[in-house]
Amino acid sequence: MVGGVPRRAFEKLVEKALERLPEEFRQALDNLAIVIEDWPDPAIVEEITGDSEEVLYGLFTGTPLPERRFDDSGDLPPVIALYQGPLEEDFPERSELAREVEITLVHELAHFMGFDEDTVREYGYE
Repeated sequence: MVGGVPRRAFEKLVEKALERLPEEFRQALDNLAIVIEDWPDPAIVEEITGDSEEVLYGLFTGTPLPERRFDDSGDLPPVIALYQGPLEEDFPERSELAREVEITLVHELAHFMGFDEDTVREYGYE
C-alpha cells in the first residue's frame, strides 16, 4: 500500500479501466505488459520532463505498434507503467482516482498505438 489504497484495490481500478477501454484499444493489449509501480524513478522523470520534481502518472516504454517489425518478435514486450503514488496523492477521492487511472492508461496506450495527442483527445481522454 503506497498511501491509503491497498495495492489489490488499485489493481482492481486498473482492471475496471481496462474493461472500459474502446475496442481498438483493447485489441492492442496483446503482447503488452501493464505494471503498477509505487513511484517513478526521479532520474527517468527528469530525463522525460527536464525536472525530477515533475509529476508522472504513467509511462510507456518500448516500440510503438506502427514501428514494430517482424524481427522484433524476440524483444521484450512494450510496457506501460502506472505510478500508484502520484495518482493516489493527486486524486484522493476514489472516483477521481478511478477516472485518472483510466485517462492515464488510455494516454499511455495511445503512445503504444502511435496516436498523437489530438487523436487521444478525440476519444475524450486528455
